[in-house]
Amino acid sequence: MLDKQAKDKIIKKFKTHEADTGSAEVQIAILTEEVKRLTEHLKGHKKDFSSRRGLVKKVSQRRKLLKFLQRENESSFDELVKKLKLKVKLSAIPQELPEILEEGVSEVEE
Repeated sequence: MLDKQAKDKIIKKFKTHEADTGSAEVQIAILTEEVKRLTEHLKGHKKDFSSRRGLVKKVSQRRKLLKFLQRENESSFDELVKKLKLKVKLSAIPQELPEILEEGVSEVEE
């Protein structure tokens, strides 16, 4: 769990407008910091299974928020991923890509 000062610092850095405290970008940034801290904790406490469960829940929640942000605002998603240095799987490719690939294949066949 982050203390208030750390959370305020993250909110200040990632807010999208002046009164923003709960946008997807801010939530993802907070979850990323919590994941980092839990990961460090688990390196030293390998048998702390309740913290491991919390880590898995936070990673899952962050993944859902990233998927939402990519669907709603792809430019913001790309910028946030670069800022947080997150690895994004190829399964998170836009839906238009299969159509583009099919068009490319049909041009080759003709």
